[in-house]
Amino acid sequence: MGRAEVGTPKYIANKMKAKGLQRLRWYCQVCEKQCRDENGFRCHTQSESHVRQMLIIGENPQRKIAEYSEQFKRDFVSLLKSSHGEKKINFNKFYQEYIADRNHIHMNATRWVSLSEFVKYLGDQGICKVEIDPGKEGGYTIAYIDNSPESIKRRDLAHKRERGDKDDLEQEQKQLERQVKKAKMESEELKKRKTKEGESEENKSESEDAKYTKELQRDGTQPIKLALSFGKKPTATATATPKRLKLK
Repeated sequence: MGRAEVGTPKYIANKMKAKGLQRLRWYCQVCEKQCRDENGFRCHTQSESHVRQMLIIGENPQRKIAEYSEQFKRDFVSLLKSSHGEKKINFNKFYQEYIADRNHIHMNATRWVSLSEFVKYLGDQGICKVEIDPGKEGGYTIAYIDNSPESIKRRDLAHKRERGDKDDLEQEQKQLERQVKKAKMESEELKKRKTKEGESEENKSESEDAKYTKELQRDGTQPIKLALSFGKKPTATATATPKRLKLK
């Protein structure tokens, strides 16, 4: 049974059925054909056109795999750069965005066996910044690294501006520390001055008291001192009645 002609209802129905993603194992990258089930894929692999393409690739399979790998990497990085720039994104989430185009290069046609191997390759080559994703989605986060001259110049200017702001902040902090130190020194000097003034006033008061005492001594009016002393208790003999004198 031949293919449906373009514009016929059967052709439109087939296009509607093929819309969207299908099973990856039923996709032929060589012929760029997506089959809807296993039977259709088996029939396609037995077709004359597919066998002819496989014979051509069989002459140098490594070269074809390298071409697919390079195109897969180029399309992947180009979409990452245009859609997210240098922002971080979960790798699995972005891969779903990449394969949303049913005509993309599939990973099973490249030299990378798994997504983990491919994301590690991007990190090792310095193409993307790869980190472990601590969020709910898990896996890895990737961020495109723009190494173009314009981007490098922009980053240098940003670093210089950041260093300038940091130097200004350090100078402000040093100036503030100097002001605080100066205020502390002035406060200590003020305390010392007040202490000396208090001691000098006390010494002045004591000197005035001493001067007043000397003036009193000079005038003969010395302070009166009271000394109380109690005598001994009289004895029995001392208190006895004196003897009467005999009159002749």
